Amino acid sequence: MKKRLSIQEYTNGIISGNRMILSRAITLTESNLPEDIQLAQDVLESILPHTGKAIRIGITGVPGVGKSTFIETFGKYLTSLGKKIAVLAIDPSSQLTKGSILGDKTRMEELAHEPLAYIRPSPTGTSLGGVTYKTRETMLLCEAAGFEVIIIETVGVGQSETYVHGMVDFFLLLMLAGAGDELQGIKKGIMEMADLIAITKADSGNEHQANLAKSEYESALHTFPPDGSGWFPAVVVCSAVNKKGIAEIWELVEKYREILTKNGKFVENRQNQNLAWMHNFIKQSLEQNFYTNLNVSTKIKDIQKAVSEGKKLPIHAGLELLEIFYEKVRV
Repeated sequence: MKKRLSIQEYTNGIISGNRMILSRAITLTESNLPEDIQLAQDVLESILPHTGKAIRIGITGVPGVGKSTFIETFGKYLTSLGKKIAVLAIDPSSQLTKGSILGDKTRMEELAHEPLAYIRPSPTGTSLGGVTYKTRETMLLCEAAGFEVIIIETVGVGQSETYVHGMVDFFLLLMLAGAGDELQGIKKGIMEMADLIAITKADSGNEHQANLAKSEYESALHTFPPDGSGWFPAVVVCSAVNKKGIAEIWELVEKYREILTKNGKFVENRQNQNLAWMHNFIKQSLEQNFYTNLNVSTKIKDIQKAVSEGKKLPIHAGLELLEIFYEKVRV
């Protein structure tokens, strides 16, 4: 059994860039053991002054768009510039076993061998938005370890991509060309969140379709009202295989950061995200406390049965359970 590290040992190891201690710290934050939860919070509090310097990039896209291939090429380009990058690759989890089903360790093999790169696969479990509940904590730990670019790869496009958007500085949406009507199958809200749309796989004779898709997306983006950030989303064509458009994408990320830093929106976004994180944590904690409450758990099955059989109004059932919960809290 590994020796339990102290707060100071974790802090010193993370700040010095020790990969083994960083990985142990991330595992610690993902633990549900009460003693681990408290230690993880203490470690995060300790490394907080060393966070916030990285650019946080969320990358999403429809299934089959080639997110991992793109991230590998993009990541290798960044390491060639001397950038230290961390990739938080979110692996879809089986809802039955809660186990990881894609096996990220078999993906991005070339990038994984780059000395300046660190890849951390994490199963989503039952969390929404293709991110784990602990992604934010992992991001802070990686920043404290000196990583300059944090990339969050999500499972795919869905209703809860706002979770990803709410924790990154730059939101990159990858899209395929030639897969039918380009503007179908993707929600308008996700396009509105994108800071950049990249049409991928513009190779092997697909270049013409990619350029047509680029024009369509540019036209669509012009119908959206300005978001007040001072940045207008761009559309680029790229190929991870041919390394086409990769440098341009990074240049746009840097331009975005420069513009929003100058007008104060970069810091403002970070501050709003921190507040949202606090409120989300409160909601999650209240929900968890409610359903694990002994009095609630003993009564909920009977009340649920009454609701499902139409014998009790759902609202009244909810109020009854809340009264049971709060009565216990007051005691």
